[in-house]
Amino acid sequence: MLTHETSLQRNTNQDQATGLRRIARPKPVKVIAITGGKGGVGKTNVAVNMALALADEGKKVMLLDADFGLANIDVQLGLSPEYDLSHLISGERNLEEIIVEGPRGIRIIPASSGIARMANLSQAEHAGVIRAFSELSYDVDYLLVDTAAGISDGVVSFCRASHEVIVVVCDEPASITDAYALIKVMNREHGVDHFHVLANMAHTAREGRELYSKLALAADHFLDTTLTYLGVVPQDERLRKAVQKQRAVVDLYPGSPSATAFKKIAGNVEKWPGARNASGQLEFFVERLINVEQELIGVSP
Repeated sequence: MLTHETSLQRNTNQDQATGLRRIARPKPVKVIAITGGKGGVGKTNVAVNMALALADEGKKVMLLDADFGLANIDVQLGLSPEYDLSHLISGERNLEEIIVEGPRGIRIIPASSGIARMANLSQAEHAGVIRAFSELSYDVDYLLVDTAAGISDGVVSFCRASHEVIVVVCDEPASITDAYALIKVMNREHGVDHFHVLANMAHTAREGRELYSKLALAADHFLDTTLTYLGVVPQDERLRKAVQKQRAVVDLYPGSPSATAFKKIAGNVEKWPGARNASGQLEFFVERLINVEQELIGVSP
């Protein structure tokens, strides 16, 4: 049985180890939410291939599957995770034990369909999750968050907690209207004033630019926000084949038009200035996320 003095010493040692890791990781992690107003726009494909394209640039990338209803990232890459976020929250496993390594060394945090909201967790569970992220032993340059579709509180929470938000659109009327609705809610009700727009599955570069222009024109007229054009991913048969084979197109067909587009987009992301309101490492993102969710449901932190 541990004495009180032994327990204090162990906690001190853990705090010192965590502090040393923070010193060794001085750069803040850039947290990017990838979302869309509706399902079917290909945001999971964008998240996976962006992660690989950034890894090709020598960046250490982590991918969080934040779609607790569908959890598609593992399916997209043909992975079979043994553990997921529910095992972390329950204390059965630590963060490094639930993380799955994907192609190019990207690290994936699998979702759990059993977790409806982070805000439903107890204070002890909150503290445990934040501590788990603070104790991660390896560097991360980017955390990409693949949100669910729609404008649920969960989507809002992840977008607000992230430094940057990418909105994926395609050439469907519902895609544009739903993307605008998402941007409107995020801007008017939650004060998010900047979004990056990525046109997916476009037939031409001009079509991609026109999709962005439709959104930007409406935002300029009715919202107090700025939209920037991140780029376009073309309609590509090899992308479809890669999905069928449960592989990322950047990995399976690196010379294809869509893979080339993802690499260009990753290059654009790399040129972004320092993360907006960047603060600390992964544990600060988790803390922001929990605080936002508690605010949305009216729970005092």
